[in-house]
Amino acid sequence: MTELYPSAPSAVSRRTTLRAAGGGTLLLGLGLTGCRSAVEESAAPAVADAAGPRRGGTLTVAVNSDFTPSLLFAQSNQSLQQRLIYNTLTRYDDRLEPQPELATSWEYAADGRALTLKLRTGVVFHDGRPFTADDVIFAVKNLQNPVRAAQLRATAAAVTGFEKRGDHELVLKLAHPVNNLFDLFEFMIITDPGSVEEAVAGKRLNGTGPFSLTRWSPGTGLGLKRHEKYWQPGRPYLDGVEIRVVPQADALISSLRTGQSQLSYSVPGRNLATVAGVPGLVVSEYATGGGASYLGVNTSIAPLDDKTVRQALAWAVDRERILKQVLGGYGLASATPWPKSSPAFTEAGRTHYRHDPGKARELLRSAGHTRLDLPLLHVNLPGETALAEAVQYDLQQIGVHVTLEPTDAATAQKKLISQSMPALWAMGHSFAQVQPSTLAVSAYPFNAAKNTSRFRSEEYTRIVREAWTSRATGAGANALRQRVTDTLLDEAFIIDLAIRGSVQVASRKLRGATLNKFSYLNLDDAYLAG
Repeated sequence: MTELYPSAPSAVSRRTTLRAAGGGTLLLGLGLTGCRSAVEESAAPAVADAAGPRRGGTLTVAVNSDFTPSLLFAQSNQSLQQRLIYNTLTRYDDRLEPQPELATSWEYAADGRALTLKLRTGVVFHDGRPFTADDVIFAVKNLQNPVRAAQLRATAAAVTGFEKRGDHELVLKLAHPVNNLFDLFEFMIITDPGSVEEAVAGKRLNGTGPFSLTRWSPGTGLGLKRHEKYWQPGRPYLDGVEIRVVPQADALISSLRTGQSQLSYSVPGRNLATVAGVPGLVVSEYATGGGASYLGVNTSIAPLDDKTVRQALAWAVDRERILKQVLGGYGLASATPWPKSSPAFTEAGRTHYRHDPGKARELLRSAGHTRLDLPLLHVNLPGETALAEAVQYDLQQIGVHVTLEPTDAATAQKKLISQSMPALWAMGHSFAQVQPSTLAVSAYPFNAAKNTSRFRSEEYTRIVREAWTSRATGAGANALRQRVTDTLLDEAFIIDLAIRGSVQVASRKLRGATLNKFSYLNLDDAYLAG
């Protein structure tokens, strides 16, 4: 059994081959797939200019935390730039059906233990070297390396062999069937093997993406310029991209108001109503759910090793208030991690825990407690601080007094990975927006083999593995997903609070900016209207 555990059924039939008609031309439309219809776009982004897309200009993107090269291969809140510099093999549409990117077609073997990929020709890295099957082999092996701390390492580890058929056809051989291989393909950036160590040191990022890195100024941001030999003809439209680090909410909002920045996904929820009324700005929601807010519980610390205590915490939190006050009303109050777009979503699961302080106090008393004093770590950013303060208030009402521990984003991510969290923490997680079993095999908080909460259960491990490796569809697949959900709700080692899709704040002049399922920014078709 692999050390970490992977995800759920691909929407592509295991014996179906999907071929890209027209090569790069098809992808011009697919650049928005998996995102555009998921975004409730206002008039400006949805309206095309009569004169067509405008070429040129530099887009400035405001972010609230700096690029961390050591986390290049991990999903985090610092992954926005991934798709600007690198491509992936495939990308999902809104129905979780994979579409071509560097892989143009694929076909599963009848037993589900091999997948043949045909790769795009005419693709070059920023340094001019041609993209080949060797780069895909390296990308998979790179994510198998535990040093990379990649959440989808278990899925990568299921690939046990490679058969090259020339430079642009590759067979991946699997130890056993997995149903989240296309999650891996959308997550896995294709990097240059020769410079990967320089990449994780922040010295050189050499990809095949639409932009190449010109500078990284730690604490300030990234500078990118157009890749003139990009494989999509005529793309990108933009000359360059500046990613500016603006950690303070007021300063970030000011940069958008004044036009110093034209795009951000970092405006705190409580400030969204303010920017929504600013002339020249458009607020849009990616409703498919790019992540969720949650309360994490370290089950190795008493009395949190008692699931009755954990369930009391789950009943104590007012999710609707968090949705309204912390997330600005964007998202969905939910006791489960699944967005409505997920095949694992059920209304019964979403409302399983409601705000019931009386029931929470009763459960605590039944476990022998009337007061607890616990630390609660959170990322020291405005939106995350607001979440932690809301949780702190609700827990205090049932006799659980928490001391907030503000922490920088990079340190919090490292603590998450290394299982060194305190008793409680409030953060966001991803991976529920893709194939459902990926959450329990890839996301650090939920991983059945080794999770941040230090929760271990033979039953949970067995259920997760079965959900990951099953080739069931329909009712059979739904039953497996429900068993995972039921276990998460009962054990409450991760207490989900609200689904929070990415909220885009953009200039009305900006057209065509989208996110993939892992919140990688796609600017292939983006431009600044006159």
